[in-house]
Amino acid sequence: MITLDDLRFVDALSRTGSLSAAARALNVTPPALSMRLKRLEKLLGVNLVVRNSRSMRFTSEGENLVAEAHALVERIEALPRAMNIEGGDLTGPLKIVAPFGFGRAYVAPIVAQFSQLHPSVLPELRLSDNPWKANDGADVVIHIGELHDSSWVAHLIARNERFVCASPDYLRSRGTPAHPRELLAHSCLTVQENEEDVTLWHFRKKSRAPARKRSESVRISPILKSNDGEVVRNWAVAGLGCVLRSEWDAAPLIKRGELRRILQGFEFQPANVVALVPERRGISARVDRFMQFLKRQFTPRAPWK
Repeated sequence: MITLDDLRFVDALSRTGSLSAAARALNVTPPALSMRLKRLEKLLGVNLVVRNSRSMRFTSEGENLVAEAHALVERIEALPRAMNIEGGDLTGPLKIVAPFGFGRAYVAPIVAQFSQLHPSVLPELRLSDNPWKANDGADVVIHIGELHDSSWVAHLIARNERFVCASPDYLRSRGTPAHPRELLAHSCLTVQENEEDVTLWHFRKKSRAPARKRSESVRISPILKSNDGEVVRNWAVAGLGCVLRSEWDAAPLIKRGELRRILQGFEFQPANVVALVPERRGISARVDRFMQFLKRQFTPRAPWK
């Protein structure tokens, strides 16, 4: 039988990305978690993760378990707060930090709606090209992509793939690359976000067999880069080069035909949307209610899907 501790383990493993980091978060030893993982896989009769010497990722069965674990752990741990705050008045400041582009497109409207529902709450939305670094005094930080080191609790808001895109004009004039390594011969554009190494693009070939999805990387040489995603996106639409862009931003342009998704036989490292709060227990009623409201806007399906 799967226990609550098993669900918390899966939740921690998905948030931290490694057994050693999950062990630190749960205050247990890595060997103990490794044994727990093996027991879970034996119990369910499937492989949950694929590991090599450098990385770990969930299988499709593991991703399904992660989604269930996230939902169940949050519901169980929110029960005491829900019983205390249901129907109560919400008052006081609420400080939210979010990325520029995603914050303008999605977070700002949500904050405005929440403010109208709870007029005694006083939200402040700060936009930044590095939200995690601007978290001083924040109640909620919206982060996109991998978070390497954080003591805060991460709540998955939406899964967000990343696509390599270029304009139809660019592809007509320069040709369409068939493999990520062919990007070395193309003009590339990058967005400098969260102090990441934005010139190293990680990918793997799509395959139904998880063991065959070997991760590779290509080091591109950008001809243009900016810390503003909208600027880089507009450069791509103008036909200046290929860009690796989040699904939330690229999908509407692809639907309108302004950009074309290329290299569709390959998966690039995703950049999921998470909301970080300082701690799992003891958060204020207004933060708890905002988190519930935020999650509802992206379920059961993110607006860009």
